[in-house]
Amino acid sequence: METRKKRKKKMSPLKKTVLILLGVLVALLIGATAIAGKTYFDVKSTANKVSKPVKGRPEGTNIKDGKPFSVLMLGIDTGEFGRSDVGRSDTLLVATVNPNEKKTTLLSVPRDTRTEIVGHGTVEKVAHAYAYGQEKMALDTVEKLLGVPLDHYVWINMEGFEDLVNAVGGVEVNNKFEFKQDGHTFPKGKNKLNGDQALAYTRMRYEDPNGDYGRQVRQQEVIAAIADQALTFNGVTKYKQILKAIEDNMKTDLEPDEMFKIAMDYRESFKTIDEETLHGNGEMIDGLSYQVIPDEELVRVQTLLKQQLGK
Repeated sequence: METRKKRKKKMSPLKKTVLILLGVLVALLIGATAIAGKTYFDVKSTANKVSKPVKGRPEGTNIKDGKPFSVLMLGIDTGEFGRSDVGRSDTLLVATVNPNEKKTTLLSVPRDTRTEIVGHGTVEKVAHAYAYGQEKMALDTVEKLLGVPLDHYVWINMEGFEDLVNAVGGVEVNNKFEFKQDGHTFPKGKNKLNGDQALAYTRMRYEDPNGDYGRQVRQQEVIAAIADQALTFNGVTKYKQILKAIEDNMKTDLEPDEMFKIAMDYRESFKTIDEETLHGNGEMIDGLSYQVIPDEELVRVQTLLKQQLGK
């Protein structure tokens, strides 16, 4: 099997936290820059609004105990083009945060990965798990696929993604090749994107020679750009717009105290990030396109995550 190199990026701990825990911790970390007074209470109010526990799942204590923990992050395709159904998880990321090694691993799971949908009795695309059983089924399914416990989840819908980009005043990306998507044209090179454009930019995959893997790279690029904007002076002054985008379009089972503990006590864990992708082979099965994960690749990723979680 081809050996794949891990990409390591050095960023500030603040930016790394934002990249991994998405928009929820954007707000919390901005709040941490002015933790006293009204900003603190605004941030805590938003944290309470987005907190949603999952019934039937074990209660995690790793964060409270200062131990390594894992988070399943989902980008849900509701709020897009006026959609209001439950939706599917268009984007799946798993973050393992290890304070002992001062490192975080961010794993991209292709949405078309063929796997057992735990609790539904079918074998199909992993993205369908959320549509069938929301957070619990998504957690149970990805947990069984990867063979490691998933302590928490965070999801943001597509409307929230768009609102978050607008809240920070837009983002700049470096496009690898020109393409069109959803009525927008993206020339090669630097592009300044508003929310609607950023959503289209991260949706395209059919014109990309790397398919869904190329799209995952663009999604990570935009999330990093959101972080860059949110943590500038201009972004900090817009923290209320950022909080509004989060509270209307995001949920997590992280409790407010856990969110603040991550923001304040786990910063050293984000000094180094290893970006990984679960690589599969494209196959047509019963007329549907899947990513089928080879056993050796699955073992590689499972072993890596277990090491990061101290299992």
